[in-house]
Amino acid sequence: MPPVQKKTTNPAQRQASAKKVLQPNKPATRKRKAPAKKKKPVPLALKFAIAALLLVLASPLYYGYILKMFISAKQWVMDIGEDPNYRSYKSYAIRIPKGYEIHGIDVSSYQGKIDWKMVRAMKEDKVKVDFAFIKATQGISGVDPYFQRNWREAPKAGVVCGAYHYFIPRKSGLWQARFFLQTVKFDTGDLPPVVDVEELSGVEPEKMRAELKDFLDHIEQKTKVRPIIYSGLVFYRDYLKGHFDDYPLWIAHYYQAELKAGAKTKWFFWQHSDRAKISGINHVVDFNVFRGDSLSFQQMLIK
Repeated sequence: MPPVQKKTTNPAQRQASAKKVLQPNKPATRKRKAPAKKKKPVPLALKFAIAALLLVLASPLYYGYILKMFISAKQWVMDIGEDPNYRSYKSYAIRIPKGYEIHGIDVSSYQGKIDWKMVRAMKEDKVKVDFAFIKATQGISGVDPYFQRNWREAPKAGVVCGAYHYFIPRKSGLWQARFFLQTVKFDTGDLPPVVDVEELSGVEPEKMRAELKDFLDHIEQKTKVRPIIYSGLVFYRDYLKGHFDDYPLWIAHYYQAELKAGAKTKWFFWQHSDRAKISGINHVVDFNVFRGDSLSFQQMLIK
């Protein structure tokens, strides 16, 4: 068997191998990452603006404002085609003339038992019941069966009250005045006494006016307050105009956008509807406005 031949390496290769053994391994070099670009700081003013916007969006006032805008827009659409000075109020089921900020009702036993808290709580837009005229007496013997209850409960609910007497011209005006004041005790903050005169009841106009004057004189003498005269527009023009012009007037004239009683007529209250529906009252009610602002209204009350 022939001898095995050993592989031979040349001296250059041996020298190179020795160098590899003697030289330690070099550490691997890492590639450095490029430095991150610095973000520009958010301006302080912009931060405040964003914070303010978030606060507004989170606020219930914001949503109240949006809701108010929606309701106003809805009402504007509903009012298309209506007289802008005499629009419908769905809650009250009547039209109400614009330009008045103080509204009220007048009641008697005809309305039955009234929940005055519900009356006061009712509101649509800015229209609410601020005052009420309450029937007290009639002639020389008739007392409204609900007067005392209404006179007691309405003020508790925050309604400013006045009392009225239904005048019968064939009866003594003086006796009627005495009877009225025996029934009603007026106090500071009440509306002035009211006399409701709307019929002749079989007597001549001169007789009616004479008895009415006796009634008014006695009331003013005892209360130190000038009474209010209530009447329908036609009756006032036919029988009262020119005779009692110094007295404040409350005039009934229904379903109109404006009370055309004459520029010189000294009216303060206008009964513009007899068909209003009010929460807490089971029958339709007369609805009124006051001619003046809140300051004028306060000045009219008994001091």
